[in-house]
Amino acid sequence: MEKLFSEDNQIVTIVIIGVLLLLLMAVALLLFFFFSRKKIVEKELEKKELEVEHQKDIIHATILTQEKERKRIAQDLHDDISSKLNVILLNSNFLIDGELSPDEYTKVNENIIKVTNKTLGNARKIAHDLLPPILEKFGLQSAIEELVDEFNMSKKVTIDSNVEYPKEKLTSTQELHVFRIVQELVNNSIRHGKARKIDLDFIEKDEELNLNYKDNGLGFSAEVIEEKKGLGMKNIESRVELLNGDLLIKSAINEGIEVSIIF
Repeated sequence: MEKLFSEDNQIVTIVIIGVLLLLLMAVALLLFFFFSRKKIVEKELEKKELEVEHQKDIIHATILTQEKERKRIAQDLHDDISSKLNVILLNSNFLIDGELSPDEYTKVNENIIKVTNKTLGNARKIAHDLLPPILEKFGLQSAIEELVDEFNMSKKVTIDSNVEYPKEKLTSTQELHVFRIVQELVNNSIRHGKARKIDLDFIEKDEELNLNYKDNGLGFSAEVIEEKKGLGMKNIESRVELLNGDLLIKSAINEGIEVSIIF
């Protein structure tokens, strides 16, 4: 009888130890899952914070670009339009005074017409810079081709282009973003890269739009790409982001810059 009780106690002890081990394992698993989940949540929060910071950078770059554009327009209006309107006003006052000889009267009229034509031309240029009429009327391909022709005629740079854009594949707003990207790339190449030759391809491939851009400018080392991203490049990045595109930049000192964008 005593031996039976002893065996029963051993069984109870083994069961209790087994239960305790199971409990310890359960607690260990719970702790493992808790801390693992905590790390996952922390990583997700870090990722969200980085995304928020990135969005803030994009918004900041967009605002800066808009302010820069407003400042440029204001400067153009003040320097070109306002100054010429003042000349027209001054000449009109000469006519009102009526103390002019016939020859002087003719010269003043001719000057008013001349300055008025220049003012209208500058006003058209400002309007064209804001929204190229050809983009709205004939689409993105025609707008890019006209932009390339204008730069080629300026003799500042030679652009070899291949543009095969399916009409209305993008919305009008998206087309404007692409046009501004091309415009900004060329301006950067001329102003900062001192490039004299540019290759530009904009084609559809596998239902994706591919923009490949290359110049023979000064370039810069890969280590300082982030430092070299001025307002213009940040503006390009923000537009690519709005288009849900992928942007790749390659450059080396004295080897120009290569930009690849897939929409």
